[in-house]
Amino acid sequence: MLVRTDPFRDLDRLTQQVFGTSARPAVMPMDAWREGDTFMIEFDLPGVDLDSLDLDVERNVLTVRAERAPHEFDGEVLASERPRGVFSRQLILGDNLDTAQIAASYDNGVLRLQIPVAEKAKPRKISISAAAKEPQAISA
Repeated sequence: MLVRTDPFRDLDRLTQQVFGTSARPAVMPMDAWREGDTFMIEFDLPGVDLDSLDLDVERNVLTVRAERAPHEFDGEVLASERPRGVFSRQLILGDNLDTAQIAASYDNGVLRLQIPVAEKAKPRKISISAAAKEPQAISA
């Protein structure tokens, strides 16, 4: 099978994935780390109103959706590089996280999620009991 490649179309597709388009803005930047038994996730969403944020969890998929409203310019636009429109990102969470206990806060354009580790996934000690046997003589 012969596949025809178009380098300009491939470059255009890559540019849209990295920088986004006016119809589909670029991905929201994210940091994630673990603090003890809690996973922390932060998304940078400057200029996004709290009312336009939406978080959904279905099974182990977390969807973050935000919208930055279009800006009406009165004068001549010299540069318009800040993406506007709807942003969406999905994270697949492991089974070891407690999705029922997710806490979210939004401050200064940063959405912070705290996702605790599920109790069933935390390490625990298992006690070992000795079997009741009669002592045996060791012969040499």
